[in-house]
Amino acid sequence: MALDHRRVPGPEESQAPLLYAVPGEAGTEVPGREAASLRPLLARAGLLSQAEGSAYVELGGGTKVLCAVRGPREAAEGRGRLLCEFRRAPFSARGARPRPGPAAAEALAPAVRLARYPRARLELTALVLQDGGSALAAALSAAALALADAGVEMFDLVVGCGLCRAPGPGGAWLLQPSEAEERAAAARLTVALMPGLNQVAGLLGSGQGGPPESWAQAVRLGLEGCQRLYPVLRRSLLRAAERRAAEAAQPPLASKSVT
Repeated sequence: MALDHRRVPGPEESQAPLLYAVPGEAGTEVPGREAASLRPLLARAGLLSQAEGSAYVELGGGTKVLCAVRGPREAAEGRGRLLCEFRRAPFSARGARPRPGPAAAEALAPAVRLARYPRARLELTALVLQDGGSALAAALSAAALALADAGVEMFDLVVGCGLCRAPGPGGAWLLQPSEAEERAAAARLTVALMPGLNQVAGLLGSGQGGPPESWAQAVRLGLEGCQRLYPVLRRSLLRAAERRAAEAAQPPLASKSVT
């Protein structure tokens, strides 16, 4: 067969990527998992030089979120506005995943002192690079870090924590569920807390969570999880400030004259 040099040579037959998926890989339910156990969290602020503020949050199991803040910029409205865009990379997850809609902006707005920015807007973009579960909660934490990294005046950081209720009549609520646990869940809940003020910034729930006592138990579990994650985010913000201070303290490189 003659070669077509206008195309990239490749195999004549191909297989779906799911064929090579290893059973029991990261993202599936962990046997014997405790309901109140938290997944390892990695947070870092000040990664993007093209934005006024940025942050990256990664949860153990595969959830990766990158946030950037631009502004404040002049707006036609008389009061300050916080514009949030929540996007997913095409390769972030298998199949369709729910979108939070305006829930992210509503959970972040109570923490931002918008009265300090009249006739201005703050633009925040959250990109989910990989969804291994609890993506909205990770995006809220990353967004709050990016706002603080940009120097935006805030009352407190917003910490997000996701939960899901296992299927069945006696299903328990699980903190920071994985993607497989979320897909099989009977109900989901995302809690946003300002830990320094001990104020709830937002709640987003869906599904069959059982009686009101069950939802109240889930909220309490989520608030405890947010309090436990708060020191990790604070340390990340402090390290970013120390890194900037060290870079500013370095003397500029002397220019050499060529004779």
